[in-house]
Amino acid sequence: MLKEFKEFALKGNMVDMAVGIIIGAAFGVVVKSIVDDILMPIIAAVFSAPDFSNLFIVLRAPEQAGVNMESIEAVREAGGVALGLGLFINALISFLIVAVVLFVVVKGMNRLKRQQEAAPPPAPPAPSNEEKLLAEIRDLLRAQAAQG
Repeated sequence: MLKEFKEFALKGNMVDMAVGIIIGAAFGVVVKSIVDDILMPIIAAVFSAPDFSNLFIVLRAPEQAGVNMESIEAVREAGGVALGLGLFINALISFLIVAVVLFVVVKGMNRLKRQQEAAPPPAPPAPSNEEKLLAEIRDLLRAQAAQG
């Protein structure tokens, strides 16, 4: 059983998948940073919001008096209910960035695949001396059989 597991774990596809998952996780961190640290401050400036991720609508205010209503986390911790529009927009923009990057990668891979398929197959190698000699013997035997 251990031998079978080792064969399974060391197959090329398994290693490729592991590398893809690790790179995907690192890519997710980069996309999150782009969204949170670059795009959202620009969008927040356009909407005149100091922190776009804290753009929210309170559906039910907390029952406690004196709750800080400036952040969605504070409202939720105090027992209030709020729609996190800014958080949703952050997630949506992250998704769109990942989708565009994956589209570009897949499109490039498909283009390379089409180029490989369209390329003419390599010419078969020239027959070796032994093959040439065997072909001559075959042709002589055929000629003798046709005469006899």
